[in-house]
Amino acid sequence: MANDAQAGGPGQDRTQIDTTVPQSARIYDYWLGGKDNFAPDRAVAEALATQIPTIRTMVRSQRVFLVRAVDYLVRKAGIRQFLDIGTGIPSLDNVHEVAQRVARESRILYVDNDPIVLAHARALMTSTEEGRTAFILADLRQPGDILANPALRETLDLDRPVALFLVGVLHHLHDSDDPRGIVTTLLDALPSGSYFALTQPTGDFDEAAMAGMAATAEQSGIPYVPRSRAQVEGLLDGLELVEPGLVPIPAWNPLDLDYPGAAEVDRDPYSVYGWAAVARKP
Repeated sequence: MANDAQAGGPGQDRTQIDTTVPQSARIYDYWLGGKDNFAPDRAVAEALATQIPTIRTMVRSQRVFLVRAVDYLVRKAGIRQFLDIGTGIPSLDNVHEVAQRVARESRILYVDNDPIVLAHARALMTSTEEGRTAFILADLRQPGDILANPALRETLDLDRPVALFLVGVLHHLHDSDDPRGIVTTLLDALPSGSYFALTQPTGDFDEAAMAGMAATAEQSGIPYVPRSRAQVEGLLDGLELVEPGLVPIPAWNPLDLDYPGAAEVDRDPYSVYGWAAVARKP
């Protein structure tokens, strides 16, 4: 089926959009120049930008990384299935658009916990006739619910490799949420030959600025946890890193794609305070 975006599974009645409190997906939408955000989102976004004035470039760099990683996995690794958790509001070049430009049979399952993303998923996350897309309204902190959702097995064949994407979402997990346990649970459900792509903000490049960013976000009710290189390496334990390894987000550039905005974010990789990696499950 070509137009197969859907929501399904337990808890799917949580579709009311609260515009009175800021939400991370809408804040990212504002930074990316979108229009699906509200006054509380914009207020927090501007407050965060006072801590790190280059935040918009940092957010765009995550988008460039996502495009590069998907393109690499489809072209070079032969991946045809993607599990994208923390999808955010659809923007330019979503996972299915990048993947299906190269391999029309690609299948993508999107997951997010913000009902505004669901509203857009129904309209925008369409597929080629040969492939398939679907959407689950669910929370990364409950990976068992994601794996048990019928939409997952209706969309993805777990006997074949799947690329798990956690791009721009891991820093919204507190340590008490057990991010490593969540990643392990998800990867354990995927077969050998699957891949894991991540980004993670860090204080390694500017500790004071990132500490201010995190404090401002937390005060606004949005979890924000920078992590060191060593902590990110822990999330990749047991996996085989794809070259160039764990690097600043803009430095993950194996194909040198000509992508809008890439030149800006590539100028100084260390001006983007985050790590990125793609790794293979042996």
